[in-house]
Amino acid sequence: MSTPSTALSQLFEDHWQAWMQYDPLFASMCGDNRYDDRLPSSSDASFADWRGQLQAFRQRQDAIPCDALSPADQLNYDIFARLLDGEIDELGHHYYRLPISRTAGFHMSLPDLPLLMSMTNQRDYENYISRLKAVHAYFADNIELMRLGMSSGYLPALVTLEGIEAGLEPHILEDPTHSIFFKPFEQFPSGVGESQRERLARSAQEAIRTSVIPAYRELLKFVQEEYRPAARPGIAACELPRGHAFYLSRIRYFTSLELTPDQVHATGQGEVRRIRTEMQSVVQKSGFKGDFKGYIEYLRSEPRFYASTPEALLKETALVLKRIDGELPRLSYGIRTIPDFSAPGNTTAYYMPGSGDGTRAGYYYVNTYDLKSRPFYEIEALSLHEAVPGHHLQIALQQELTGLPSFRRFSGFTSFVEGWALYSERLGLEMGFYQDPASDFGRLSYEMWRACRLVVDTGMHALGWSRQQAIDFMLENTSSTELNIINEVDRYIAWPGQALAYKIGELKIRELRAYAESRLGERFNLREFHDVILLAGAVPLDVLEQRVREWVVGQA
Repeated sequence: MSTPSTALSQLFEDHWQAWMQYDPLFASMCGDNRYDDRLPSSSDASFADWRGQLQAFRQRQDAIPCDALSPADQLNYDIFARLLDGEIDELGHHYYRLPISRTAGFHMSLPDLPLLMSMTNQRDYENYISRLKAVHAYFADNIELMRLGMSSGYLPALVTLEGIEAGLEPHILEDPTHSIFFKPFEQFPSGVGESQRERLARSAQEAIRTSVIPAYRELLKFVQEEYRPAARPGIAACELPRGHAFYLSRIRYFTSLELTPDQVHATGQGEVRRIRTEMQSVVQKSGFKGDFKGYIEYLRSEPRFYASTPEALLKETALVLKRIDGELPRLSYGIRTIPDFSAPGNTTAYYMPGSGDGTRAGYYYVNTYDLKSRPFYEIEALSLHEAVPGHHLQIALQQELTGLPSFRRFSGFTSFVEGWALYSERLGLEMGFYQDPASDFGRLSYEMWRACRLVVDTGMHALGWSRQQAIDFMLENTSSTELNIINEVDRYIAWPGQALAYKIGELKIRELRAYAESRLGERFNLREFHDVILLAGAVPLDVLEQRVREWVVGQA
């Protein structure tokens, strides 16, 4: 006879298996190789069908009596409901009909395929070739999806498509062996027999020539002839169908809290004022003879803060990472450069998680395009955020957690993930970093950057701000270079609400730490506090607060 607990476990398992089939790329990221020979379906019908499946899972959940479950299962129940409700709501707003921009999209992520997969034997290579053969149909689905978006009011902001050719044209080649998609066939692992290598390489060339290259060529033509001419001049999410409700949904989705644009905007303005005071203090301590604006100009123009070659930037970054590892030795990860075709419109750095089965390490990607936009004084804060103790430590720990359902090991809430990473930047002070005033100013500038996001994201999407107003606001308040700021602002336009997660999450973690320190006094243990924060995975912020408060009561 089924019990509420076994019914819940079966629900989690059924949902997970359905999710793996629905999104084979996510399955590969999680280390599930059963669907490594296929790409997701991107038709409007497939999104509608997935939303229907999620609603059916949610109905099954409602039939399970929550009060009959153990406390651990009740927490799983609540988080599962929150994740499903969030995705059902998001799919209901049809934002998937806007799948590309200059800074992100399927056309930018697809070249990472070999990095998602286990490329160790003949079957892995054959699966990869099968995916290459599916690229043409995958792009065609997305083009039809965008045409549907154009006819139903989901028009991209024109500015988000400017320069998109840089992410498409490098893949339109005469010789398929020059394609980045052919890289895995330039050097085979020992698990692929010598007799099979030539055949596999020929098959890959044919797949690239007949599927990948035509897909990028047709997408470029579509963007230039149809998509960009139809784009809207405005930038606000509120201009889209049911725009105000959509943006409120995005705030809830990315912060895991019920907040209004005005509340988020006011929080951001308050943080900007507070951080600006700290930055002024650093300028004074540095001995710089000049005002705040002059110090920012000095940081942007002083040659000693910039690398002359990509190798020099990577070397400086690797040195910082090694120092961090000395403080928190754990869990392997690597460092790579962001590919040339995506670097011009990409962020300064990002992190790609390892696979859940431990066969692929996590990687910290560094942007070496336009070295005058990658100052050394930002490296410490950036590395603490993206690698350790930020994203790499948090995500790798979460994947290692035993006793949790798969959906909690491999998914979660953006406000927790990005909030922890931003909190980790500040932890660098306690770890002995930021000894150079310029690096400390870089840390504060990064924190200011996240505070400014609260202001400009809500400003542009709900409160009538222009793109230039957002750029000017960030130029005035951060030391980041103009190229970085422009790329970031355009990312916020293309990805409404996501930028709010960082500061909202970090503020909640710092608030909870201050609460625990004040209540426990000398009994407060920072390591135990961090265990409470990290060892349940990426939970919603209100659930995190409940966990910390219960821990404080238990300690007291």
